[in-house]
Amino acid sequence: MENGRDGPASIDEYIRGFPEEVQAILQEVRATIKKAVPDALETISYRMPAFTKNGILLYFAAFKHHVGLYPTASGIEAFRDEFSGYKSSKGAVQFPMGKSMPLELIARIARHRADENERRSLQKKKAGKGQ
Repeated sequence: MENGRDGPASIDEYIRGFPEEVQAILQEVRATIKKAVPDALETISYRMPAFTKNGILLYFAAFKHHVGLYPTASGIEAFRDEFSGYKSSKGAVQFPMGKSMPLELIARIARHRADENERRSLQKKKAGKGQ
């Protein structure tokens, strides 16, 4: 890695570590999430690109044959029916390389997670005020 650490320091650095065709896919996923939740912040967590807003929204990562999306267990559960054509688990879904990325679905997942985190944040604030 450019920074001499074990992992990338930024999403840009992460993406630069892949071949051009994979970089294009990752940039498309990144742009989709940024458009869906414009005020989300980018970070690297667990050596993967992640977006945060009132906590982690989701992670994404490239692998040899797929792009993994990690919207936490609640994000997977909320969209379980729409993942029937993809390999998925309790906290992840795999979108195969060589097929178009389901960008509209990714955007909806990102917005869902942002809404979920917002509700949780408001609940914590209310509880902190004794209401």
